[in-house]
Order: sequence, then C-alpha cells, then structure tokens
Amino acid sequence: MDPRAHTASELTEYTIVRRRSDKPGSGWRRAVHVASAGLVNPGVGPAEQRRQELALRIRCPLPGPRQIAVASMKGGVGKTTVTAMLGLMLSEHRGDRIVALDANPDAGTLAERLTGRTDSTVRDLLDSLGNVGSLSDIARFTSLSGRLQVLASEQDPARGEAFDRAEYERVCAVLSRFYNVVVTDSGTGMVHSSMDGTLALANSLVIVGSHTVDGASRASRTLDWLVAHGHDELVERAVVVLSQDRTSPEIDGERLVAHFEARSRAVVLVPHDPHLATGSRIELDKLRPATSDAFLELAALVADDFGNPPPVRRG
Repeated sequence: MDPRAHTASELTEYTIVRRRSDKPGSGWRRAVHVASAGLVNPGVGPAEQRRQELALRIRCPLPGPRQIAVASMKGGVGKTTVTAMLGLMLSEHRGDRIVALDANPDAGTLAERLTGRTDSTVRDLLDSLGNVGSLSDIARFTSLSGRLQVLASEQDPARGEAFDRAEYERVCAVLSRFYNVVVTDSGTGMVHSSMDGTLALANSLVIVGSHTVDGASRASRTLDWLVAHGHDELVERAVVVLSQDRTSPEIDGERLVAHFEARSRAVVLVPHDPHLATGSRIELDKLRPATSDAFLELAALVADDFGNPPPVRRG
C-alpha cells in the first residue's frame, strides 16, 4: 500500500477511538437512562446510530476547496431551502469553513432564510475585492447562521442582472482562498451567464425538484439540459432532492424515485415540514426529526464525493 495515499487528516477521534456505549438522546432509551441516574444505559437506538454514521461520513477528509452547486430550472421547488439546509448540515458537522453564496441575479432570499440580513451583498464584495486580504476582510460582507457564513445576493434587480460569469468566478476565487466549501444557490435561468460560471466551477451538483408532475419533469429536463451542454459526468455524480412539500397520493412515488436513481448518483426525499413551509428564517431545532434526517443524508451523500477529482466536461 502506498503510504502517500494517507494523510494526518484521517486520524481523528471519530476514526480511531473505539466508540463507547453512547448516551441515548431520545425516546424510551433516554428516559431509562435519566430515570436510573445514568446507572442503566441501553445505548443508542437504530435511528441515533444511523445519524452518527451519517455525521461521520460528513466529517470525511477534504483534499482541497470544493464548490457545490444547487440548481433547478423551475422556481418554487425549494432550491433555496435545500441550499440553506445543506450549508447548515455541513457547517454543523465539519470543523472547516463553509460559506453559502446566493448567486441568484433576481434578488435571492438565501440570506433572509438563514440570517435575515441583506445589508451587505455579493455586489459589495465585488466592489471591494482589491482590499480583501484576510478572512476578516470577507467577514465584513457576510452574515452568520450557526457556523455557516452567508453571502447575500444583490437585492436591486437592476444591479443583480449584471452579475455575470466573470464576476462569479472572481468571487469564487477569493472565497476559495478562505473557505473549504462554497455552496452556491443558483438562479433558475440555465442560460444566464452566472449559471455558466457556476457549472464550470462546480465539483458537485444537487438538482432540486418536487414530488409532483411539473416539479419532477422540470428536474429531469434540467438533467437533459446539462447533458446536452457537456456536463454528463457532473449529472452522473449529482444528487437529486425531491421535496414532498406539495404532493398527492396519485403520484407514483416509487416510479419517480426509480427514474432519478437511473439518472443520478442518489435521490433524497424531503418530507413536508411545517416550519420550512412558512418560508421564514430557518431554525434547526424547529424541524421535524424526519426532515433533519433527510438533510443529514443529503450532506453525507455530497461529502461522499469530496475525495473525487473534478468532473470532466465535454466541449
């Protein structure tokens, strides 16, 4: 075995310390543990064990800066919510620096969903790139949600339309100097110049659709468009997220999932969640457990691809 294939980053408490019988955090197991003052520890249940396994996958070593694009050619399917939740899950479970960038040219709402602050935007950062020499310089233009840094989109549509590929690449170049992972909330215009830049730089791709005919067909058409424009490998390595916020018993869910499993690396179903459905600022402790688990799985699937080289583009 080639010793150069391994690095010191692999040696963490999560990889080399034998796990003790962890304290249960919920359910009857926790009740027994608390009632016995810790004398009786039934250990964690299957659900908690699954969460621990997903968290361990999220903490995998990162060989270099990564850029993750979250995209869909249809609005209203939860793309911004998925971007926000993916960024939060990665930042909660990793020890490195994560930033969520709103690249929507049409006054995106990512910062509103995460921090409620849009006083500083990506346009302000662009105007000051010549003065950025440290992380603290960038922090003047971002806001914080938990451990996740957030860079808002331009809120003036007239200025936002000018956010083109060259400017996107300039922003990502400086962000990648100080952040390990950049998660981009893309606009819905697939032919927009900034989207061209997003796809050109992306190491990983998350496609968002819904558990409906229109939402699913637009997600599939997004994949068609990407393949037609030379992003075959990016599509093969993509994760598809289907929101069940709006669905019907008439939808053949199994067939829907099978369709996207054949076209991508994995599919994640996100159940309806009353807190996310409000469209207000996201608070993790208000989510239903099934919702948190779905986004934890998404973050683990995205992290599974961290060790792979950048995808090859055609043409």
